[in-house]
Amino acid sequence: MKEYNSTTDILILGGGIAGCIAAISLVKDYNVTLLDKQLEPVDRIGESLAPAAQRILKELNLLENESDAVKQSIFRNNLGMQSYWGSNQLQIVDHMRNPDGFSKNLNRKNFEHYLRTVATERGVNCIWGTRLFTSSYEDNYWKIITKSDNVKNRITHTIYTKFVIDATGKQSHFAKSLGIKRLQYDNLISCWMSLPNTQENTMSTIISDELGWWYSSVTPNNQRIVAFQTDTDLVNRNTFKHLDTFLPFAKEYKLIQPLIESNKANIKFHGTTSANSTRLEQVAGKQWIALGDAALSFDPLSSQGMFNAMANAMQVQKLLRNFNFIEDLDSEKLEQFNAVYNHQINQVWNHYIQHKNFFYTTETRWKDAPFWKRRQNNI
Repeated sequence: MKEYNSTTDILILGGGIAGCIAAISLVKDYNVTLLDKQLEPVDRIGESLAPAAQRILKELNLLENESDAVKQSIFRNNLGMQSYWGSNQLQIVDHMRNPDGFSKNLNRKNFEHYLRTVATERGVNCIWGTRLFTSSYEDNYWKIITKSDNVKNRITHTIYTKFVIDATGKQSHFAKSLGIKRLQYDNLISCWMSLPNTQENTMSTIISDELGWWYSSVTPNNQRIVAFQTDTDLVNRNTFKHLDTFLPFAKEYKLIQPLIESNKANIKFHGTTSANSTRLEQVAGKQWIALGDAALSFDPLSSQGMFNAMANAMQVQKLLRNFNFIEDLDSEKLEQFNAVYNHQINQVWNHYIQHKNFFYTTETRWKDAPFWKRRQNNI
């Protein structure tokens, strides 16, 4: 067994989009350590990255100067969204006139891998394949102990840090270790698969249905994602356990069936993932904050999850620079920082809830069906 000890200004737990963007934005001003339990990023459902995210990418000099091959492996521009929502009539929202350009359909795994590489290249101390074991507060420092999963050759890291950023997603491992609860507002799940795209039309698509709604988009390498969002209790669980049961379910929908026709041999089934709206009861404390999905997680209908994670990280960078309490650990500045950060998080949540409620209430064709009835009442 190997043991390592280190000291850092800022420790970021979680090497996803939120954690990496925070690390890349902070490393110019602080000694930053970034860790994640995964040795490599895992497959995640591809989302559309909002056009406004382009401003953050430019500010951090990300992607813009990369080769076409690198860009094409990470994203493809998306002209817009087509939807059958609220009626049987097709509606189209394009990004042709958006000053920030097109939205980007991501290969999420490749994007996270790219961000990890950039973080390392820019001087972030990155530790992969280790997870939070214990945390304690001693003499103005957090003492964080992490352990790798390999029992035979286990590596233990003891890290002393002035500030902890919990970017571990909905699991919010650090906040959970402090006894902070997570509030869950619905039971939405997403069952998804990926396959080669065979359609000329590559716009993203949303289709509402009595039981929930479908989402499809084309990602890099001409791969298509097809996903169905519903509540955990509305569809037989076996339907979402295997491709052989999910495929017949998908083919019942005439607008989805052409996307998967004659393509069964090339379909990769990814199963289900939680897609519900949740928030942490407390998002900031004594020299720590929760960031991105660890603080707030959004229904994918909002298409704001990844952008919020990036924007949230940039807000933290600016707040830390403005209050500058890390070097001398000024308690008054820390309290002011926490108050402003809490206010920002609450504003984001309130705007999200208004946005979410508005879009769900515009679909009235199945207002008495459980899925939609549950969403007619504001949170």
